[in-house]
Amino acid sequence: MVSPGPAIAWVNDDLVHGGGYPVPVRIYHPEPGAALPVLVFLHGGGHMAGGVSVYDGIHRRLAAASRHIVVAAEYRLSPENPYPAGLDDALCVARHVWDTLDGRGLAYRRRLSLAGDSAGGALCASVSGLAGRDPSLDIARQALIYPCVDYTLDQPSVAENGEGFFLTRARTDWYFDNYFQHGEDRRQASPLHWEAHGQMPATLLITAGHDILRDQGQQYARKLQAAGAEVALLHLEDQVHAFLNMEALVPEVCELAYRRIGAFLNAG
Repeated sequence: MVSPGPAIAWVNDDLVHGGGYPVPVRIYHPEPGAALPVLVFLHGGGHMAGGVSVYDGIHRRLAAASRHIVVAAEYRLSPENPYPAGLDDALCVARHVWDTLDGRGLAYRRRLSLAGDSAGGALCASVSGLAGRDPSLDIARQALIYPCVDYTLDQPSVAENGEGFFLTRARTDWYFDNYFQHGEDRRQASPLHWEAHGQMPATLLITAGHDILRDQGQQYARKLQAAGAEVALLHLEDQVHAFLNMEALVPEVCELAYRRIGAFLNAG
């Protein structure tokens, strides 16, 4: 339900090296002659589904709305690649994207932001949380779209919206059971329960009223605010999880989301 999206001047696939696995990426440069800031995008899909090709229309809209170079990561998925493979890939791209851009001879501004939806939002929040003790990570801003930041699913919205609103509690449990295959402490893996360090990036939180992840996203926003981070919240009360992937049904809502993300990424 997502149309192909706008034409972007330069689009190519490449690899980001530097970790244990060369991460495939698709790079969207809306103005190849300009040194634009960089946005690493991490797609949703419960850590099991989704991909760069599935999200191509979304990447194009983000590149156009934000005037950023969008680098979309094809991180590894479970069940074949359980936790922490996807997080390792997200960290690799955030740390080493510059080498890939240099290898292509692309003009860019060394300012890195992150964006992701659902499980991709979980990866963004995790990278930002780890950046406090990793000098190789300098995250300017992050846009989290109905993110999963608490794998324990211990919020009232889980029961309230657990059936009948696209993303069900049963499906989410299945996703997480396939992601955490070795008895990991899910609370410890959840960015909501990490200490928010003083260098947390400015954050835009987009939440949906009929989403099991609604409450944890809003809790994360309050936690970052308490730690002194700049936080903006866009709450869409009448929407369900994954509405960006349902653009044909709610085009005006998606247009609003892209507009707000673009404005946020270019602020400051």
